[in-house]
Amino acid sequence: MASATQLEIDPRGNPRPASAAPRTRAKKKLVRRVERDYSQALRRSFQFVFLAWNVYLGGLFYLWVRHFETGAATRAIARPAGVEGWLPIAGMMNFKYWLSTGHVSSMHPAAMFLLITFLAISFLFRKAFCSWLCPVGTISEQLWRFGRKVFRRNFELPRWLDIPVRGLKYLLLGFFVWAVSSMSAAAIGSFMRSPYGVIADVKMLNFFRHLGETGLIVLGILVVASVFVQNFWCRYLCPYGALLGLTSLFSPARIRRNPEACIDCAKCAKACPSSLPVDQLITIRSAECTGCLECVAVCPAEDALLMALPAAVPAARRALPAWAMAAGIAALFFGIVGYAKTAGLWNTPVPRQVYMELVPHADQASHPMPGDPALSE
Repeated sequence: MASATQLEIDPRGNPRPASAAPRTRAKKKLVRRVERDYSQALRRSFQFVFLAWNVYLGGLFYLWVRHFETGAATRAIARPAGVEGWLPIAGMMNFKYWLSTGHVSSMHPAAMFLLITFLAISFLFRKAFCSWLCPVGTISEQLWRFGRKVFRRNFELPRWLDIPVRGLKYLLLGFFVWAVSSMSAAAIGSFMRSPYGVIADVKMLNFFRHLGETGLIVLGILVVASVFVQNFWCRYLCPYGALLGLTSLFSPARIRRNPEACIDCAKCAKACPSSLPVDQLITIRSAECTGCLECVAVCPAEDALLMALPAAVPAARRALPAWAMAAGIAALFFGIVGYAKTAGLWNTPVPRQVYMELVPHADQASHPMPGDPALSE
């Protein structure tokens, strides 16, 4: 007969070996954060200011286009070069042209400087362009928040489907990188000076102005999907975000978790828009991290989760608070754009008469293809 020290009674009254007793993890004591988190208020301020600025630039650009479309019947205004931020392929082409020749292309130079700006932001502050500045990201975030408010939840693709579908944006990026890298500097210069290249920004505007049935259906699907799935476009299809995500892998700043202070509440993982297992990792290295700081904002424990620099940096200067990220993002944006403007490398110097001939017939300008005489060296 087993001795009393070898047996114990379970909650149902049945004897069991002492070794089979359930072991519970000791609950950690919560040292609650005392300072109020303002990272999301600050981030959303950046989002809506940048969105409003893009809407303003878009309005100016529309009026500029209408001036030429009406044969100068409307008031003439200066072309807002900032709209070239919507020409990332032109930015990539000009970036290669600059690396190959050492000269900045005179056609759509703002596209290149904005691309460099966003790459610099991603290198220093993770993929922060996507969550702090990108107008599409801002709209996408509002859509999934609307969906969560109405349906009380967002939905996720099953893991077996989520991971491969995330790869679509990298495939799209690979295609664009291949297309640009296969062009010589001379071919890029010829492309940018072709009628299509000169009014690529007008073509971009007209795509949305004259959106056909197919385009409306695709846009509608993306909007509906974004209501139900967090950041659907950004997570699965955006090649620009893929490029910035790969750049962010080299960033010294990362979300870092302190296991000793962490109470394992998993609130950080639930809040992550990219569905990253923040509560299970010490350092978030994923290219999907956008530096939105939502995980940090919901963490209740003092010093358990923060955006921080590597351990090699002295502890007193390791943390990267929201105000420092905001200041760094603003400094990079205004610094690089300001340099381009003061150096005379911002505006595209196309004669007015050329625009008068090309803009009204923008839809007739065809994309030069490989082997086209327009791209001959």
